[in-house]
Amino acid sequence: MSKKIDNAIGLYLDGIRDGDTTAIERYTGDRYTQHNTHVKDGKAGFSEFFKEFVVRNPKRDIQVIRSFEDGNMVFLHVYQSLNDGAAKWVTLDFFDTDNDDKLIEHWDVISEFNESNYGGHSSIDGGFRVIDLDRSNENKALIRSMIRDLYIDRTGMDSLEKYVSIDQFIQHTPKSADGIQAHRSFLKDPECPLHYKEVVLCVGSGNYVATLSKATWHGDEHAQADLFRIENGKVVEHWDASEKIPPKHEWLNAGKF
Repeated sequence: MSKKIDNAIGLYLDGIRDGDTTAIERYTGDRYTQHNTHVKDGKAGFSEFFKEFVVRNPKRDIQVIRSFEDGNMVFLHVYQSLNDGAAKWVTLDFFDTDNDDKLIEHWDVISEFNESNYGGHSSIDGGFRVIDLDRSNENKALIRSMIRDLYIDRTGMDSLEKYVSIDQFIQHTPKSADGIQAHRSFLKDPECPLHYKEVVLCVGSGNYVATLSKATWHGDEHAQADLFRIENGKVVEHWDASEKIPPKHEWLNAGKF
């Protein structure tokens, strides 16, 4: 595991799970730009928010399920169970780092954890093994094209097989089923509630690619994060999180993106 990933995981586990808010000093660089709209910018903003967080949530089970790096970027897929399961969350996090591998910027998307969808999959289950490192750029380009064609322009509905495997497509989205046909039906529905507007971040390592996008659900502005697993040039598994963006007057920093 790299120092970048160690720092991102360390901030989560030491600073949030274990309640040591001074961890922000160990794992971050000269600045810490925050895009979670509920947390003030900077190191002081982190400490202020999580001091209150650990008081409100004395029991914190936090697990980093998946992690990888792409250049200066780090991606984490995290599960949180608070107060013996009174609240359960799944988070997709993106961090930028400096030349010393310290964290300098953070984006996240948080959704309620889902125990089981129509295919019997939770928000986090499935394996994790990074392979095909020589195909990282190719796979990132594939996902950018897929989001553009299928989710933004909506012009590639009849060529879904160009991007998604016809043999296996494991879906972790709540209220979704496995398989390419179920995904086709969702996307072609004229009342489909999800519309992507722009890919803000796209990071990948081998057969895994994660994106952060501007989107709308039922017309409301959302941050949408997706994690894709790719085999032989086709998407075979997908996890995600979606978070409604609050009104701008409620933001405690410069915004979600």
